Amino acid sequence: MHQDCERILLTEEQITARVKEIALEVSERYRDKRPLVVGILKGSIIFYADFIRHLECPTELDFIAVSSYGSGTVSSGKLKIKKDLDRDIKGRDVIVVEDIIDSGFTLANLKALLTERGARSVLIVTLLNKAERREYDIAPDYNCFDIANEFVVGYGLDYDEQYRNLPYIGILKRSVYEK
Repeated sequence: MHQDCERILLTEEQITARVKEIALEVSERYRDKRPLVVGILKGSIIFYADFIRHLECPTELDFIAVSSYGSGTVSSGKLKIKKDLDRDIKGRDVIVVEDIIDSGFTLANLKALLTERGARSVLIVTLLNKAERREYDIAPDYNCFDIANEFVVGYGLDYDEQYRNLPYIGILKRSVYEK
């Protein structure tokens, strides 16, 4: 375990098993379709890669980079698009893959944007769900794990661009981010 982590919340094995399970459920839903799977950069990249490897339906891939955080731990309340989609989504079924949903700000605004751009449907798949932090009326369609309101890192999630490469999800020590 990394020295900056208080404890491991989810092991690599737990994550792998659950991601595969969710991917197979989504595959069944899109069996006769060709959805566009959109990964939200950077946090979802590891989850996204593992998720799409287990999809059994035909897919196309794209990425979008959005942020409402910057380098802190509290949302700025403004959605900033840093990298937009490369594909036109009009009339497409879109699967948005996100690492974590807490306040719901990013996903609520992104879903509205994709709908406005003409997506036929927008499905949200998240690795982690912090329901107790929800401030916006949005919920994932598929979620791997519900977690308490703790600051987590690893498996793509970061604090100030660090810890993304940890193969598990750990709880970051308060002393690291309350400096």
